[in-house]
Amino acid sequence: MLFSGGQDSATCLAWALSEFERVETVGFSYGQRHLVELDCRDRLIDGMKTIQPGWRDKIGERHTLDIPTLGELSDTALTREMAIEMGEDGLPNTFVPGRNLLFLTFAAALAYRRGIRHIVGGMCETDFSGYPDCRDVTIKALNVALNLGIARNYELHTPLMWRDKAATWQLAEQLGGKALVDLIVEQSHTCYLGERGARHAWGFGCGECPACQLRAKGWHEYAGRKDKPAQT
Repeated sequence: MLFSGGQDSATCLAWALSEFERVETVGFSYGQRHLVELDCRDRLIDGMKTIQPGWRDKIGERHTLDIPTLGELSDTALTREMAIEMGEDGLPNTFVPGRNLLFLTFAAALAYRRGIRHIVGGMCETDFSGYPDCRDVTIKALNVALNLGIARNYELHTPLMWRDKAATWQLAEQLGGKALVDLIVEQSHTCYLGERGARHAWGFGCGECPACQLRAKGWHEYAGRKDKPAQT
């Protein structure tokens, strides 16, 4: 399970715990400005152990892989102190070229050693910033490449691929009730700037970067649906 400590990966971890008998997590340190996200992982995992019967026993080893070369190569707003803006190519400068491709490849290499076949990631094409390495076709193509290049029958799972952020909050509620939603609000991290000072209804963050805006938008849509009276 690719586990960054953000809303999406926390929801995917809950999904994986509901689907599989044992789940190991892996996070990546690549020189990201929001490195604080990695500090959130243990608190999220510890919290999840108390939410559903059986989840505690399913949580296995926690791995962190250092790939600083990715940050050194990337001249982006996620790896440099620069303003977040849209590039001439139509992509925001928060796009780190090759990031998800490398993450999944390293995860597959780790899975090879650990005897694991299923790999879960929080990539999403429905509610994203246009990152090409989040697209369903990219993940499917990489799945084929990994199976050919490593000679293993890996299955890459992306349970959020066709869900927007509101639906992701809803999935968290379905998997772990209000307790899981509250845990993700309090302990996960999404803000690109690594801001943990301001507490909003949807969690901590600067409230201005694209990641915060997307998370906030999804939260308000999710909360609005919950507040609507039932149809009779």
